[in-house]
Amino acid sequence: MSKRSEAAPQTRVWSRSVRLLHLGLIASVTVAWVFREDLGPAHEVAGYVALAAAALRSGIGLAGRGYARFGQFVRSRAATLGYARQVLRGTAPRYIGHNPLGGWMVLALLGCIGLLGASGWLYTTDLFWGYGWLAWLHAALGWTLLALVALHVGGVVFTSIAHRENLVKAMLTGRKAPPGPGDVD
Repeated sequence: MSKRSEAAPQTRVWSRSVRLLHLGLIASVTVAWVFREDLGPAHEVAGYVALAAAALRSGIGLAGRGYARFGQFVRSRAATLGYARQVLRGTAPRYIGHNPLGGWMVLALLGCIGLLGASGWLYTTDLFWGYGWLAWLHAALGWTLLALVALHVGGVVFTSIAHRENLVKAMLTGRKAPPGPGDVD
């Protein structure tokens, strides 16, 4: 299995702001998870940072440009199911931006973080302090986010191997090899 040529000209895929927000989400979600039993200031601040990063990333997804824009990578249900079938057959094309499954994963992760942040904030208000159902919802959303993160990381590893491309490096540098024959821009 040979790697894609890293000496070839690179295509800019993710802006610095998208990459920094991605790293900020990784850090803040990790801190919130590590301090989930404490529910003290570290958990709370990390949750608000994650919520802010998710909101900013959503803004870029709605009003940004290029590969960061939701309209560029969120595909229809039919297109996404077709892509999933191609993945199962081992014939899925390489995407320069997010593939259809990755696009829906972005929305699922951002939505889950948004709901987690909202439920965490509600729990700190006088109106909802101590409500068991809200604590249960917040915990369930935390476990849901953990499952989504595991699926996301698994998808990145699978796609990196399938297309012989280091997607972690691409997220850190913001650049990927340009489109080749059969690739989807």
